[in-house]
Amino acid sequence: MQPRPVHVLVFDSLADWEIGHTLAFLHSGQFQPGPPRYRVCAVGRSRAPVTTQGGLTIVPEVTLSELRPGDSALLLLPGGAAWDRGELDDVARLAREWAAAGVPVAAICGATAGLARVGLLDDRAHTSNAREYLAATGYAGGDHYRDAPAVTDRGVITANTTAPVDLARHVFAALGLFSEEVLAAWYGLFRTGEPHHYAALMRAASGG
Repeated sequence: MQPRPVHVLVFDSLADWEIGHTLAFLHSGQFQPGPPRYRVCAVGRSRAPVTTQGGLTIVPEVTLSELRPGDSALLLLPGGAAWDRGELDDVARLAREWAAAGVPVAAICGATAGLARVGLLDDRAHTSNAREYLAATGYAGGDHYRDAPAVTDRGVITANTTAPVDLARHVFAALGLFSEEVLAAWYGLFRTGEPHHYAALMRAASGG
């Protein structure tokens, strides 16, 4: 069986640090049982190269117009100033189609504002950079805001800009990437840096 694609939106000035943990462990296959079940696939408005905030050049593999919800295991939306300028609202509307089709959508930082503007967070528990940040979009979901690093509700994952590890944890859980023991140890290690979590991760990954 071919690995299913996890599509990650790429655009000029995307905040690459926010999705680093997620992409690295999806791509590497580290700590995953059996052959890889997922692969990372960069998607853009066109196939023209984009430059991230970190200065990396990425060439999209596919375009948004070529995708359908059934093509994806998950749609990953990194943050970036383009969201606040309203330049990616069409992508947020696409994400709404993904969620309606039962395909997980994960958004961090500015991407959460994009989801708010298209109504995807009006009736879902969610988080973002701050309650006031989302309120500025004029959305109707303020009562469902949670002061948490990351939140998952009915297939929609949201995270704040300081929580790339939490974003990854929720994505891995949504995809069933790791066993519960591996995921708990992985999160403990990368969230705290405490050595005993590394030992627990090695034991869990080896089946011990």
